[in-house]
Parts: sequence; structure tokens; C-alpha cells
Amino acid sequence: MQQHELVAAVADGVGAGKHDAERGVRCTLQVLGRRLAGGQTRNLAAQLPSDLATVLPADGPGERFDVEEFYRRVAEAEGGSWTPQQARRHARATLAALKAGLTGHEYDHLAAQLPPDYADLLSTESVQHH
Repeated sequence: MQQHELVAAVADGVGAGKHDAERGVRCTLQVLGRRLAGGQTRNLAAQLPSDLATVLPADGPGERFDVEEFYRRVAEAEGGSWTPQQARRHARATLAALKAGLTGHEYDHLAAQLPPDYADLLSTESVQHH
């Protein structure tokens, strides 16, 4: 998966410019990396372009927080100008792009680590108007 492809998919998914889409991807990956455990962060990083892989934190035990906190953290990572609803749109578009771009069962392994309330984040339904 190329960085420009991932960013373009997110930009299309949320109706945003390239800069905002890339910021959304980076913030989402940063927060997602904190939520994953057991080497999953490293496995995800191995399939990302190096510029994006570097935003993932080192493997850790995986913090536990619900999906609403996930969106709040993405908004916070962005710098505070996004609402949690805007962060939700960017995060969902990022996960949809990852689902399309990751090879093998990597996305399935990632999704399996997230609790049922993360179904909203993992939804591939259009995010532009939600």
C-alpha cells in the first residue's frame, strides 16, 4: 500500500483535502497503535509506508478504552480543531482504506483485537454523511 493511495482513499471518503486526510490517517494510526497489543502494532507497521509506520508507537500491552474515547483521542492528537465527530469520520475512512489495502489477514487480526463497541469504527459504510 502506498501512502498517496491511502491518503487519497481517506480524502475521498471524507470529502477532505490531502493535508487534512493525511493528518487524519496519522492521528488515527497513532491512537490505534496505542490500543493494539501483542505485536499487532509491529505487524501493522510492516505493511505501511515507512513515513506512516513511524507514527505507530512501539509494541505495548494495549491500552483499554472504548470507541468514543478512541475518537476523542484522535481529535486531541489532531491538535484540537476537530470535534470527535470529525475525528470519527477520518478514523472510519482510515480503517476502510486499511481494510482495502492490507494484505493477507492483517486487517482481520487487527479487527479481532478490538471489542464489540468498535464496530462503528470498523464499518465500511460511507462516512461522508454520518
